[in-house]
Amino acid sequence: MNSFQGKPTPEAAVSEIHIRTREIRLVTGLVLSAFLLTHFSNHALGLVSVDAMEAGRTWFNRLWRNPIGTVILYGSVLVHFLLALLALYRRRTLRMPFREAAQLILGLSLPFLLIGHVVGTRIEWALTGHDSGYPEVVRNLWILNPEIGARQAAALVIAWLHGCLGIYFWLRPKTWFPRSALLLYTGAVLVPVLALLGFAEAGREIAEAPEQFTRIPAPPTSDILPMFGPGLYAAFGGLIVATLAARFLRRVPLWSRRVRVFYPGDQVATVPLGFSVLEASRSAGIPHISVCGGRGRCSTCRVRVLDGHQRQPPPSAQERGTLARIKAGPHVRLACQFRPSHDVSVVPILSTGRNGVTSLVRSGRAQGQEQEIAVLFCDLRGFTSLAERRLPFDTVFILNRYFEAVGESVEEAGGYIDKFIGDGVLALFGLKASPQQAAKQALDAALRIKAALVHLNEEYESEFEHPLKIAMGLHAGPAIVGQMGYGQATSLTAVGDTINAASRLEGLAKELNVELVISEDLASRAGLDLSDRDRQIVQIRGRAAPLGSWIIPQADSLSR
Repeated sequence: MNSFQGKPTPEAAVSEIHIRTREIRLVTGLVLSAFLLTHFSNHALGLVSVDAMEAGRTWFNRLWRNPIGTVILYGSVLVHFLLALLALYRRRTLRMPFREAAQLILGLSLPFLLIGHVVGTRIEWALTGHDSGYPEVVRNLWILNPEIGARQAAALVIAWLHGCLGIYFWLRPKTWFPRSALLLYTGAVLVPVLALLGFAEAGREIAEAPEQFTRIPAPPTSDILPMFGPGLYAAFGGLIVATLAARFLRRVPLWSRRVRVFYPGDQVATVPLGFSVLEASRSAGIPHISVCGGRGRCSTCRVRVLDGHQRQPPPSAQERGTLARIKAGPHVRLACQFRPSHDVSVVPILSTGRNGVTSLVRSGRAQGQEQEIAVLFCDLRGFTSLAERRLPFDTVFILNRYFEAVGESVEEAGGYIDKFIGDGVLALFGLKASPQQAAKQALDAALRIKAALVHLNEEYESEFEHPLKIAMGLHAGPAIVGQMGYGQATSLTAVGDTINAASRLEGLAKELNVELVISEDLASRAGLDLSDRDRQIVQIRGRAAPLGSWIIPQADSLSR
């Protein structure tokens, strides 16, 4: 990475501007999402009554119709839309994943769906001073012009969906997102549903009391107001047309300077100068993984530059930070951020394999996510010598009974059986629970396994020369959890230092001829006081820091 250090180039400076504009777009998007949330919440009060909607509108107006709120809201609308057009202009290719395309199309369609509502409420209020209350709005949209009401409802749902997609792309790389995803998805669905139900209930209430219509004043007329709608339609439509025209005009000089990107298998993408490697892959139809959608928030699209790296622009600060975090080797670049200025030969580090990219990004778990989990490794002691003195079918029978006992114990404790390895078992806890709950579940599973083994020894006492003995290791910490494997052998599993450490603790239990070794990390999370037990410091191969652990000769002694 040292070859990339030095004075920032113009390309790096442009990339820094890209990062700042993306952050501004995020902030303005969050402002608009907050507006929609309060607006929908106000609509939902219709489930109580129209008067409740009006009372809520008083607080809504105090928040958004004061001078500061108005400037923030409309400034965010304008800036967000202009930055969306800027992002559209900067795209070197319009080939993109469905979610990105949906977010872009929904965002660009919003002004045309909302202009009528804005003109009929906000601009009318600004020009005439007439503040349309909920009784008037509901009457107009629910009773007098239901087709306009349906279009308005669709516009608000589209706006909400656009905001949810943006927030999803922002939060998806966060380590805590998987644990909160279900709650967030539920809220994202309930908010517009409750708002539409509230509006419908308000419409039913007004329809059942027509005498209230006489109390709704007619809005004052304005000669200027009818001109705003067509003017805004023309302005926003003109901006989109101008952006697309600018994209086309930009391509004319760029095509005079082309860059070739060479891939394995004699594949070549010839693209205009300024394309990223990821955009080159997409334009040429070459499968290329990009979990974060090409935003530089992950490293799945990274490539190794095989040839032509000498005259290329250096990475931006964001790219340098991501590469440093994964401790990337020399000549490794993020395909979504790397815009070659000369011909270059690359190889994607994360290959899509035969099944293509879609099988690797079909869901959050398939991508692999970091989670705080608890791990249990257990193994039968002396089973090899036991198997040598028995017929193969007898051995299989005993082994299956043992696996059944362990599997039931793990599942009853709330865990998940990752895999069976010979006569060993790897179990995971905390896939849908907090780290503290996961630690307690792992400990509970260990006690259940010991009780099940005692019962198994009693049941088959006449078959065993010596009772079956077990060695278990418990540890807790971060691990990458995801779907791994090939074809029918694909399954949910976990990898990382936490798994290796748990395996080493199980091995230590065998060496010490004890039933259980618990790491200090798991004991702390489970709230377990083991100060009266034997403690050892374990050196884990490949792990810089030693691991404190507690030695438990008899697992069931913990339950006493």
